Amino acid sequence: MLKLSQNGCSVWVASSSNEELLTPTAVALGKFDGVHLGHQRVIQPILHSGCSQETQQTNIYTNTLQRLYSTVVTFDPHPHEFFTGQPRALLTPLDEKVAALRSLGVQQLVLLPFDRELSALSPQEFVDNILIQQLQCQKISVGEDFCFGKKRQGTAQDLKILAAQYNIPVTIVPIKTDTDSLNVCPDAPISTSLIRENLEAGNIEKANRLLGRPYTLNGIVVEGQKLGRTIGFPTANLQLPKDKFLPHYGVYAIKVLIPQKRSDISHQEKLGVMNIGKRPTVNGINTSIEVHLFNWHGDLYRQELIVQLVQFLRPEQKFSSLEALKNQIQQDCTIAQQILKV
Repeated sequence: MLKLSQNGCSVWVASSSNEELLTPTAVALGKFDGVHLGHQRVIQPILHSGCSQETQQTNIYTNTLQRLYSTVVTFDPHPHEFFTGQPRALLTPLDEKVAALRSLGVQQLVLLPFDRELSALSPQEFVDNILIQQLQCQKISVGEDFCFGKKRQGTAQDLKILAAQYNIPVTIVPIKTDTDSLNVCPDAPISTSLIRENLEAGNIEKANRLLGRPYTLNGIVVEGQKLGRTIGFPTANLQLPKDKFLPHYGVYAIKVLIPQKRSDISHQEKLGVMNIGKRPTVNGINTSIEVHLFNWHGDLYRQELIVQLVQFLRPEQKFSSLEALKNQIQQDCTIAQQILKV
């Protein structure tokens, strides 16, 4: 068991077999990559006011009243990765997912090890072995498209029928659609795949709207080649989790949150531009994430940065010289400052 926070509503990460699981539980089931607006709607029914999560729920095992722990149950690795054998980049790697769930008031995150044994469970076995025996579940919430059990045989309605054997209520949440869309299909379902598509296309505003918050790149500043400072634009090179999903290569207007130690302010906010790509002008090979902050003169090495993407400015391109690159960066900064209203 790994306790990730002692501030406010704690979020826990555990394997389902761990004896330290907080039970009994109110469970939201799903993959939850992105913790987007649709996911938030599925999670909402298991939340209650206050961190104590007190509820007048009758315990089916002891017939007494006690509190339920709001618990998000998901899978590790992502099922797509298990079945294909290919690594899957995630909108929210573990640390980001935990932070997003904590902000919603979720108390516990349970990672079910998605392996051959789990994938072979029938829908009935999944309910009996995982939800009832291990999680002592007394309340469940799922999206209407939720499938579970061997070969995805179980549906949300099947779960409702199986859970009824234990007098456990199941909330089946309708799929949330993008009602704010101005496209020809305004009622497109909000999904992780739709957000990924928009990030790949550089449509940051829409991706942020579907997420319900800015898409972020969270990483540690590492030492780079220090080329930017030679042309007047020093950059912080960001090292991200290996499984982080990257948006379209190019330049972005960004807001950056710098965690503050020994301060009453949790984060210091700065504005800037960011380039994602292979730096073709200097014959780069590896993908790099370089952040330039406006009016910044401090040392950022080894610090964590939370980079919020605001708007895509232009795709990555190769310039004929460093001077041409410098001129373009200056234009990028001017445009970004107008967007960010510096």
